[in-house]
Amino acid sequence: MSSLPNTHEVLLRNDHLLTSRVAVLGLSDSALLPQCPAAGLVMTEHAGVFKTLAPYTDWQQCFGYDTEGLQSNSFDTVIVFLPKARAELNLRLAMAQFLGCPGANLVMIGEKKEGIAGGAKQFLQAVPDGMKIDSARHCQVWSGTNSQPKDAFALKDYLQWTPVSCAGVELSVAGLPGVFSEGELDGGTRLLLENLAEKPLSGERVLDFACGAGVIGSWIQAYRRTSGEEPGVVDGVDVQAQAVACARATYEGAGAQGEIYAEDGLAGLKGRWQAVVTNPPFHSGVKTDTSMTEQFIRQVAKHLVPGGELRLVANSFLPYEALLQQFIGPVQTLAQDKRFTVYRAFQRVPR
Repeated sequence: MSSLPNTHEVLLRNDHLLTSRVAVLGLSDSALLPQCPAAGLVMTEHAGVFKTLAPYTDWQQCFGYDTEGLQSNSFDTVIVFLPKARAELNLRLAMAQFLGCPGANLVMIGEKKEGIAGGAKQFLQAVPDGMKIDSARHCQVWSGTNSQPKDAFALKDYLQWTPVSCAGVELSVAGLPGVFSEGELDGGTRLLLENLAEKPLSGERVLDFACGAGVIGSWIQAYRRTSGEEPGVVDGVDVQAQAVACARATYEGAGAQGEIYAEDGLAGLKGRWQAVVTNPPFHSGVKTDTSMTEQFIRQVAKHLVPGGELRLVANSFLPYEALLQQFIGPVQTLAQDKRFTVYRAFQRVPR
């Protein structure tokens, strides 16, 4: 039995849509590709999925919404998988309108539990003649004509800048649809930054895991400068293409130093850092999912120098303290409010 996501299964059920020149936007499982009648363009915003595309050299591959090198009006059919964040759908539909030729078939597929009903309303704004053509595996398929094709599409045109102020430091943070906490400083990050002001990280080389829009790394360096210290380097890593783009833009605007890596977790990173800081995700779509953070805690010791520090903020109900103790070292609770807890653990020094 196939283990493809329901949305991908439903696309194959409607494989008559995959004729002629096809672009697939929002792929979540590369195992779909060899089952398609012909190759075309495939886009995923997930760094891990993007790496799995390497064997499929007959497919034109795109990481996220960077359309450099892509031609407008190039495809007869554009498949749009519903993104997890509703705000991102307009971005994905705009890319579809750019890639699709005038009169191309634009198709959207999504699960009911992920909000396809609301997504259909957005689809109809971009595709006025759209209609539901199938319903199966708890999914819906909507199809219509690319009657409003776009000759240009540039991700930078969708960047929004938000002023952020915390512990005496002011920053301008880049945002894109679908990036965590776009347009605001979330409560967990604020508590973490306030704690970092009270008890700063030591070490000139720091890693921000699940860096999002680059708030933490740019703030640490700005705070150090205001305190008369050397800012050091704060590298960042995130799995999502938009987050990587935002973090790089935020760093550039703030004059921050550090590499921003597109990776699914820590496995693809080499080297060790004197400190790692994180406000890790705990949602996968609409579900609570701590698996990414649990894997991170199991792996992060390999990326800390002996005696190096991990500083982590999380919702207080999440069961991380025992894992931190087991895989890193003694754990302290440094700050806590009604929702969040800031933990600190130091990497055990080998005897």
